[in-house]
Amino acid sequence: MAANSTQLKTQLVRLDSDLEITPNASLAKLTTFKVGGRAQWLALPKHPDQLKDAVAWGNQQGHPITVLGAGSNLLVSDRGLPGLIICTRALRHSEFDATTGRVVATAGEPWSSLAWKAARNGLQGFEWTIGIPGTVGGAVVMNAGAHGRETADILVETEVLDLDGTLQVLKPDDLDYRYRTSNLQGSDCIVTSATFQLSPGHRSDDVKAATADDLKQRRTTQPYHLPNCGSVFRNPKPYSAGQLIEQAGLKGYQMGEAQISTLHANFIVNLGGAKADDVLALIRHAQAVIFERNGVELETEVKLVGLFE
Repeated sequence: MAANSTQLKTQLVRLDSDLEITPNASLAKLTTFKVGGRAQWLALPKHPDQLKDAVAWGNQQGHPITVLGAGSNLLVSDRGLPGLIICTRALRHSEFDATTGRVVATAGEPWSSLAWKAARNGLQGFEWTIGIPGTVGGAVVMNAGAHGRETADILVETEVLDLDGTLQVLKPDDLDYRYRTSNLQGSDCIVTSATFQLSPGHRSDDVKAATADDLKQRRTTQPYHLPNCGSVFRNPKPYSAGQLIEQAGLKGYQMGEAQISTLHANFIVNLGGAKADDVLALIRHAQAVIFERNGVELETEVKLVGLFE
């Protein structure tokens, strides 16, 4: 792996695999919150060889490496991120076996896309993923879930790339799955693909109808019309984070252009010009109010990336 052009700090770099590494690139467009500063360097690999090249280039340059998927569970600092940011959302490919129910998908495949494809193949088990604003890679890492189901229930195995360039296949037992987390979080492993086991042999129309019902329910109860990151807080069992925030009268509470959704209190939305600092200030305010009112410490589900005041 070598760059084909002189690697000046302010010039685009093109690697032998045709991967472009862009300097000073906006990250806001790569997050569902639509906030965040700029990446020192940004790579958007479209196939595994380009992903390996990006990692090798970052190591060669001595850059810290940060991996983004759909940017749906992240709050990226307004100050941007140093080093190389690898966004895997362009790694999109999936294969369905309607006979066995096996599904293989690369890291950038959106959950919602897989749900519809599974339904068309008469495969049951992905319906709950519809409307989750994330990708396969992010779901495997954070054990994404909804309606009492989670990624751990259907994962067969996942392939990951270590930052030293080594590929390995991990089983669910290797991942130490817990509520909305795994040992992949904070690790040096990048999910490249995953295999899932669904239930085959169902009528496609029935699965599509169930998927559509789930999506309709989500759209009527969650603010999909505005930029957001999904659920902001983990549910502090036996409580619901959204209910605690709503009972505290915080629905609609606003800081800058960031607002606690009037539709679902466990969502923070960007009304158009929010900054990451606005969102974080709103998170901290909600945590303080709920602790003072209920004695409950709300833990964030959204991950903070970069430096915040």
